[in-house]
Parts: sequence; C-alpha cells; structure tokens
Amino acid sequence: MDCKIALFASGSGSNAENIIKHFLSYPNFSFPLIISNKRDAYVHQRAKMLDVPSLFFGKDDFLEGTEILNVLQKYEISHIVLGGFLLKIPQSLIDAFPERIINIHPALLPKFGGKGMYGDKVHQAVVDAKETESGITIHYVNANYDEGNIIFQAKCKILPTDTAEDVANKVHALEYEYFPKIIEKIWG
Repeated sequence: MDCKIALFASGSGSNAENIIKHFLSYPNFSFPLIISNKRDAYVHQRAKMLDVPSLFFGKDDFLEGTEILNVLQKYEISHIVLGGFLLKIPQSLIDAFPERIINIHPALLPKFGGKGMYGDKVHQAVVDAKETESGITIHYVNANYDEGNIIFQAKCKILPTDTAEDVANKVHALEYEYFPKIIEKIWG
C-alpha cells in the first residue's frame, strides 16, 4: 500500500525534514504536503528547501475542520504525522483517518503529557521532577491530548546535572532515530 503522508508541524519542522529525508528512497512513501498552524513557522522554509508544498491553517480552521479535510482529500492523503504540532486535532479528522494519525511526544507518557505540555516545558518539568529517565512516546491520536494508544517508547538516562536543554538534546536524538523507523514499521 502506498502511504501519502501529510506532516503537521507548528515550529521549526526538524522532525518533518528528518522523516522526509529518511524516506527519499522508499517508493511507497510520499510526503505531498506539510500543514502548519503558524504562518511564520520555520517548517515552511524547510518545506521550500525540500520542494514540498506547505499550507497555513489557523486555529479556527482546525476547530471547524472541513477546509483542512478538503485539502487532505485533494492531495489524496492517506495518513497524518504530527511532529511538534501544538493544536488539538478535531474529531472530524480523527474520524476521517482512524488509526492513521500519529504523534510524537517528548516524554514517556503518561508522565508529562496533556494540554500545555510541549517542547521545553516538558523537558523543564522532567528536570524539576528529578526524573532519572525521559524519552519519546509515539502514539495514535485521539480526542484528548497525549492519550491515544501508545505505539512505541524509547528511553534515555537523565543525570542529576542535566539541564532542560540537555534533556531536549537527548530526546531529539531519540526522535530523529526512531520516528521514521516506527512510521515505516506500522505503515510500511
């Protein structure tokens, strides 16, 4: 089965770039579209460099969902990958792509998940809680933030001297290593 994957990102899009580059030699995977909820997100620059169309949709567009769904159908999207995407996915998209939307979270869920827990906020919370490990969680998306069925987790050790930036660097390394492999495993 061919996978036409839309990547959703709110920030720099480093995961989106890493995923696209990983699959360059895989004929059954394509990435015809990047969608962001931030007009000025760096992911749009990455999309240009990768020669992938990128579109902006505001929060109201996501709440309503119809226009985004129409665009996804126009591009014949079969799956959606969230990489640093900060808005809640509307039920209309979840219904249209059952078990075909996945997210990566920069911690070991169920710890440090939920509304408002993203990026550096997660890493700082891990440090503040004096955790001895953190990592990534790749999960299916459902109607609640970070509560979909877990597909995969990878761990890294956290030292007592680690800062939130140190934790972020360790977690990013796990994201870049495992996210493309898990996409390939579940949808390949």
